[in-house]
Amino acid sequence: MQRNHREKGPAGRRTAGPASIHGSTRRSSSRPGPGHDTADPRPPRRQENGGAPHAKGRISRRPEQPEAARARTQALARKPETPAPAQERGAQRPKSERCPYFRKCGGCQLQNMEYADQLSWKQALVVRLLGRFCRVSPILGMEDPQHYRCKVQAAFGVVRGKFVSGIYQSSTHHIVQVEHCMIEDENAGNIIADIRRLLPKFHIVPYNEDTGRGVLRHVLVRRGWATGQYLVALVCATPVLPAKNNFLRALLKLHPEVTTVVLNVNRRHTSMVLGDEEHVLYGPGVIEDELCGLTFRISASSFYQVNPVQTERLYRAAIEMAELAGNETVLDAYCGVGTIGLAASASVPQGRVIGVELNPAAARDAAENAKRNGVTNARFYAGDAGEFLQDAAEAGERVDVVLMDPPRAGSSRDFLEAVCRMAPSRVVYISCNPETQARDVAYLTAHGYRVRRCQPVDMFPWTHHVETVVLLSKGEIDSKKVRVEFSLEDMDMSGFQKGATYEQIKTYVLEHSGLKVSSLYISQVKRKCGLDVGQNYNLSKKEDAKVPQCPPEKERAIRDALKFFHLI
Repeated sequence: MQRNHREKGPAGRRTAGPASIHGSTRRSSSRPGPGHDTADPRPPRRQENGGAPHAKGRISRRPEQPEAARARTQALARKPETPAPAQERGAQRPKSERCPYFRKCGGCQLQNMEYADQLSWKQALVVRLLGRFCRVSPILGMEDPQHYRCKVQAAFGVVRGKFVSGIYQSSTHHIVQVEHCMIEDENAGNIIADIRRLLPKFHIVPYNEDTGRGVLRHVLVRRGWATGQYLVALVCATPVLPAKNNFLRALLKLHPEVTTVVLNVNRRHTSMVLGDEEHVLYGPGVIEDELCGLTFRISASSFYQVNPVQTERLYRAAIEMAELAGNETVLDAYCGVGTIGLAASASVPQGRVIGVELNPAAARDAAENAKRNGVTNARFYAGDAGEFLQDAAEAGERVDVVLMDPPRAGSSRDFLEAVCRMAPSRVVYISCNPETQARDVAYLTAHGYRVRRCQPVDMFPWTHHVETVVLLSKGEIDSKKVRVEFSLEDMDMSGFQKGATYEQIKTYVLEHSGLKVSSLYISQVKRKCGLDVGQNYNLSKKEDAKVPQCPPEKERAIRDALKFFHLI
């Protein structure tokens, strides 16, 4: 799969071309929220005014009846099913110090919860989806769950004649100026703020989506967590940047830590942030970072985990689960730039690592990273992981261990069929979406595998996203005694790269455009494209009901998502 099409990162923050973060679950309005029942762990529903049910200072529209208040108090007092251990819970943050943009942003969906409660909520989510396969280990939280994002992105515009930069307000395309974000690298935010202040001096005008005039659309800042290097990508509507040299000198004088600046050209009238054309204005055009003792090159469009601290814990847990003896053949499926496979290569000195990635550019980066780190027992190929494994099975090739880290939509049916046909002894499945992971794990367990371990990792504090690692091993099957049970209510079987749920479409649109779209809007666009809307949206029974129509910018973003999921 194309790893650069998804970033595992928080939804609703500044848009991200690739990651993080992360899995949506199907929701039913008939069930209580997470504060009431940890068996159905969903983030608290946002109110129309942007607030959260338990946010301090919220004015209730209706006074609670005594009976309802007592019931709610009793429900809130219930202990979570699987509380996270105290040593893994991380620091608590007083509500009074929380983000002032919470009501407008929508990126940190769990801002109204203490960090320990967030971990308990995520633990319960994973238990609900994957607990039927095996015992779920306590979630690995962060010691300091703040300023962990090493990739920061801001939209630029003009509001009442003033240049602004920040995030799109929830469910709108209006920019909310953000000066300080509690989950993003602090200095990256300072760089973006200084760029905004420099624009008028050099007559660089932000791009206007309505008129098509202006230059600067977005600014992307990436930091090498270990190296301290910074990459600045100026996303412009034209390859011509006014007063380019003087602007660069002014920026570098303010921020000498910036090691490279690139000009990314995006002329398209779509919701995609980065364009295909890029020009290096200063430095090498890439930065470096260190992960698991290895060095990786990072470009503006590279898929690279946004939380390096937790990424190391995630990868080390995955490699430990693989139980490598040293002579195995390891397949790194959906390998991206080779981070997991290269980290595992040291554990198989007499064996080999084979990486497969659909994106040719990412596969080339993986091969280059192997050379830079002196790794000689790893080879990387560009191609579809399912087709590659099918061909390998037909050729009689043997794979001992499969490491797989697919996109949010999960793995393809072809790949899972090929895994079952080749029958590696162990499969280590890393996922940012436990819903689609549960679907795929159910398929593997129905074809001879059993789940031995499940480890959640909190890669994205303050958001509803959670990363999970699952270990499956090959077992003997007695065809007369095999019984597989799973709940269709908890799973979405429409994936397998041939469809997408409404939640998956919403997540894709949010991560790639910063826009929040409703099921109503998705249904309207699907109807225009001649697609079945299924049961996700019901028309009003009132003949004279006024139905809001999907705005053009959201329709474009939804169509982009439908194309990505191969629905149109």
